[in-house]
Amino acid sequence: MSERVSVNVHGPKPREIDRIVGVLVRGGLIAYPTDSGYALGWRTDNRQARERVIRLRQLDRNHHFTFCCRSLSDVGQITQVNNAAHRMIRQLTPGPYTFILPATSQVPRGVKHRQQTIGVRIPDHPVVKALLECLEEPLLSSSLILPDAEDVFDSEDLYDAVHQDVDLFVDAGYCALEPTTLLDLTGEHPAVLRRGAGAVDFI
Repeated sequence: MSERVSVNVHGPKPREIDRIVGVLVRGGLIAYPTDSGYALGWRTDNRQARERVIRLRQLDRNHHFTFCCRSLSDVGQITQVNNAAHRMIRQLTPGPYTFILPATSQVPRGVKHRQQTIGVRIPDHPVVKALLECLEEPLLSSSLILPDAEDVFDSEDLYDAVHQDVDLFVDAGYCALEPTTLLDLTGEHPAVLRRGAGAVDFI
C-alpha cells in the first residue's frame, strides 16, 4: 500500500513538498495533481518506474511520455528550441499546453520518441510548481488514465485504484481531467496534434 499525503492545492507546505521529493529521489513513483488532471511522475533515469507505468496503464512501449518543467530554462536544457518556438512557449506558459520539440543529447535514448523528439510542458498548478522547484529538474510524467476507467475519478476513487501501484499518492482533492493541447513545433509552422484545454486561436 502506498503512502498518502494531503496537500492544500493553493499553498502546499514545504515539509509536504520535501516528503514528495524524497520519494522521487529514492526511486519512487508518485501520483500527483496537475492543471490537466492527476498524473504519474518519476525521475528521468528511473527506468523501473517507467516500466511500472507501462504495466499500470497497459501502454505500448513506444508510448510518448512528457517532461514537466519549471521554466523555459529547463525546456532549453532538454530540447532544441528555435526563436519562434521560444516565443510561442513563453507566450503560452505556464498553462495547459504540451510541446513536441527535438531532444538534446541530455535526454536518455529510451525516453526519446522515434523521431528523436520529446514532449515538454510547463504546468500552471501550485503543487507541481513547488514540487519542480524543490526537485530542481524536469519530471517525467504520464496522465493517470487507467485502461478500465471511463469516468473521471475523484481523488478517493483514484487512490483506491492505484494505491498498490504507486509509492506515494499526493491528494489535492478533486482535479478535473482535461488534456493539454498538444502542439508540434518541429516543423516550419506549429501543428495542432490534439485539441485540449489550451486555446489554439493563435494558429
